[in-house]
Amino acid sequence: MPPSSYSGDQVDYKAIALLSASHLADDINQGVVPAMLPFFIAANHLTYAAAAGLVLAQTLASSVVQPLFGMLADRRSSPWLIPAGLSLAGIGVALAGFAPNYNLIFAAIALSGLGISAFHPEAARRVRYLSGARQATTMSLFTVGGMVGFALGPLMITPTMIAFGLHGASVLALPVLAMGAIVTWQLPRVTAVHISQRTHAGGLVIAEGAERWPDFLLLAAVVVTRSVVFFGLNTFIPLYWTQRMHGSKAGAGLALTTMLFAVAAGTLIGGRLADRYGRRIVIVASLASLLPMMLAMLSTRSLIAGGLLLVPVGLTISASNSVVVVMAQEYLPNRVGLAAGLTLGLSMTIGGLLMPLFGTIADRHGLSAALLILSFLPALGFVLSLGLHESSGSTTDERLIAAAGTAAD
Repeated sequence: MPPSSYSGDQVDYKAIALLSASHLADDINQGVVPAMLPFFIAANHLTYAAAAGLVLAQTLASSVVQPLFGMLADRRSSPWLIPAGLSLAGIGVALAGFAPNYNLIFAAIALSGLGISAFHPEAARRVRYLSGARQATTMSLFTVGGMVGFALGPLMITPTMIAFGLHGASVLALPVLAMGAIVTWQLPRVTAVHISQRTHAGGLVIAEGAERWPDFLLLAAVVVTRSVVFFGLNTFIPLYWTQRMHGSKAGAGLALTTMLFAVAAGTLIGGRLADRYGRRIVIVASLASLLPMMLAMLSTRSLIAGGLLLVPVGLTISASNSVVVVMAQEYLPNRVGLAAGLTLGLSMTIGGLLMPLFGTIADRHGLSAALLILSFLPALGFVLSLGLHESSGSTTDERLIAAAGTAAD
């Protein structure tokens, strides 16, 4: 798209599709590690604790470091982080398949996590700049790409490693590296629009507005509460299905898949609703609806009713997935990379880090007690969300881009 043809109303959907596809390829590497654990355990005689440490290595590297990459992207435009992070994520997983001992496996998995961490803030930053007036809709497309990649990872790695052993991990790296090459080739399209406080060669000067840190921190707290609920459901629904509802293991897998499909649909629907009705109302309404949906699911002993109720649970828990990222970027308009790193990375991952606590509750008081506590966390998120303020950031961005044209990096 030539710079001269751009206006604030336009969305470069081809560039958005490319970034969503690269997000898919990137997050495949997050999804594969849990599925690789049985192979690592068999080949290296690892304990369960050591195997779980590999997941923690990638989780910490891919989330805690994300804000640092976001700060780097905000300080200096770094579109190269998108293909570089994507490629590094795939290379790390491939190297893990060749590592001769646990320490090197750990280092390779952590390296993959760093690549994942480098990718997300800059990619989310570019989605914002390419989205015109449809910030939440396009961010939902980007987010769903990552969800699909996370789900595809185990499906791809398991048959590959069965066929080729641990070295099969290198086969999985090939499509990831290919996507990295495609993104590198298409970087001029991805960087066609850039908003900055600095003056560019064309004389463009844009100040996006004041930063609203109190609003951002409140939003981060909302994200954390919702993240804990999502990770809790993702962890305990299969166990609840088999132990409390007396369903089959196959049925438990189907129940979880049903919820995750609803999560993907809810992300897309929430993005469209946010662009039409506002960010805040989608966050508040989704959290308000989640509590009764979860209580209804926990109150039934019917497998059919429980499975059906997982659909509205998935829809409501995910409706604000992309919305919170866009809202965070609007609260910190001059630090959109940092905002994305904190919301996509650190805040959302805290939920996963708290799962051992809920596991302890389940061990001592039962799965129902753990899920009941989880079901009331949306109420806390709802109360916090009432303090959020709608941002005019999307309107400001549209006006500024339309008035100033575009600036190539």
